[in-house]
Amino acid sequence: MVSYVFLAVSLCSFTALCVLQRAPMADLLVYRAEGAAVSHGADLYGLTVTEWRLPATYPPFAAILFVPASRLPVPVLKAAFLAGNALLLAVLVALSARLAGRRPSPARLRTATALALWLEPVFQTVLFGQVNLAIAGLVLWDLTRPPGARARGLAIGLATGIKLTPAVFAVHLLLRGHRREAATAATGFAGTAALGLLVLPAASTDFWTRRLFETGRVGKAWIVDNQSLRGLVDRALHGPAPDPAWLLPALAVGTAGLWLAARAREERHAVLLTAGTALLVSPISWTHHWVWCVPLLAVLLAEGRVRLAVLTAVVFTARTMWLLPHEGDLDLRLPWWQQPLAAPYPLLALALLAAAAVRGRPAARPPAPQPVPSARRSSASTIR
Repeated sequence: MVSYVFLAVSLCSFTALCVLQRAPMADLLVYRAEGAAVSHGADLYGLTVTEWRLPATYPPFAAILFVPASRLPVPVLKAAFLAGNALLLAVLVALSARLAGRRPSPARLRTATALALWLEPVFQTVLFGQVNLAIAGLVLWDLTRPPGARARGLAIGLATGIKLTPAVFAVHLLLRGHRREAATAATGFAGTAALGLLVLPAASTDFWTRRLFETGRVGKAWIVDNQSLRGLVDRALHGPAPDPAWLLPALAVGTAGLWLAARAREERHAVLLTAGTALLVSPISWTHHWVWCVPLLAVLLAEGRVRLAVLTAVVFTARTMWLLPHEGDLDLRLPWWQQPLAAPYPLLALALLAAAAVRGRPAARPPAPQPVPSARRSSASTIR
């Protein structure tokens, strides 16, 4: 009963906050506009909506999925997304427990959901009307199924067709020796691209030949919203970094991260290493993309690393990046001591990758005992 009350208070508090702040759910309005563009044959990648003039950035397959959203009034759509994301968070919490090898009681799952709602990435996902919880849920559901399960990998392929970045988990499957599942993921993604081409041929050609390579279209990489390696480097250099300045570190981190994931003894560690690597090397990883903090916390708690779990929870609730001056181009003028506060998520991910590398080293073997010469053995026997 207590867990029900706690969850209800958490959800009602969040809803009241959204109403008081008149949360625009800007990303949700973009999705709605994408669905309307598909319905009316408008230029999908030429549209901009909201006062921030936000464009469509996802593949055509995602826009097709958003068509039902265009049929609902905005207030109804916002309410539906708020309720849907709350449900998806509960699903992600349950899947995170399964990844960690635990089967907590329903009361504990409700309590965890109530608390997880206030983690900054989750909070921002719900506030903006984003789809991150759905994407993470699809991937995690697929990866927590038994190896060899029917159509395992398909959900990863579908998630990739919506937002592209989950493609790294198909690589994860391949590196972990699950070739058939990796092929299933690739086939699922190809199916989404084919459907997009069939329904929206012009938009598909535009996206895959042009829009895909316009990284600046998504947003400015140097703002504190971007918690990727590139964002960290741009802010540290006080300006957009030359490509080699962030591409080379990203390549090194990506290679090392996937190598560590491939060699990880525990599948749960491999999944988290892959997720952290993807978030680091992506040119843009907005704060709300880091909803993978939920399974990370679940695994840390399941392994009894309570202090590290508390530290991680603090990092993902402190919101230090939003406490810094970040209006206009102030993100590029941060002094050195504010740089870590502006990039808490990538720094934590880098620290966890480093810890995995150290933990994965084979322990130094003690020197082999030297054989005792027979004469010395005889002497020793005489002395005894």
